[in-house]
Amino acid sequence: MNTQTEYPAFKSGGTRLTILASVAAAVIVIGAIAADTKVVKIGSAHDVREQAFLPETFGAQEFPKVQADVEKRAVDAATLSSAVAADKKAAGEKYGVATSTGAVVPVSLSGTFGARKANYNEIKVDGLPADITVRVQTGPAINGTDLRDATGTIQFGQFTNQIEYQDAGSAINNEMKKAVLSGFDAETLTGKTATVVGVFKLINPKNWLITPVKVDVK
Repeated sequence: MNTQTEYPAFKSGGTRLTILASVAAAVIVIGAIAADTKVVKIGSAHDVREQAFLPETFGAQEFPKVQADVEKRAVDAATLSSAVAADKKAAGEKYGVATSTGAVVPVSLSGTFGARKANYNEIKVDGLPADITVRVQTGPAINGTDLRDATGTIQFGQFTNQIEYQDAGSAINNEMKKAVLSGFDAETLTGKTATVVGVFKLINPKNWLITPVKVDVK
């Protein structure tokens, strides 16, 4: 007697349905991903890189505004020193922009440069009392955020965090260096007369450290 083994029939129809269902599911997933994906053209208004904070761009845009504002509001050094001697707080409120560490005051002066020390040059200012020391930041390092704070229009709330806010100040300083300090050699200023417009933080009324926005060397 012959014994034959019976095998279950191959259900080709069921397999095809399973494959088709899998393909359909994949198409649905891909379609959903595509629907949720936004194509952004590089350089467009939606380009993330355009939306990021770029210090160099910020400095180039803002320094001319700061410069114009400071030049417009600058107080003659002799007038300012008299006002400060009479009432430091009132002088800061009248002429300057308040910050948490003191008013940033715009000033204009003429005088003769003296010794160079580190990143600044001393200057003997016409019309100022002898007990007031004036120094002008001439680089290469420019310290502080006086230019950033000089107008009162650049506020912390405009930036994502403290780092960006600090970078904004550095960027404006760097732009000032290119626009103002590149016009002369700081190492050769001793003995030369100049007109300076700039700002300083009114903390010690006898010691002014000026960050310039304009320097005309005679």
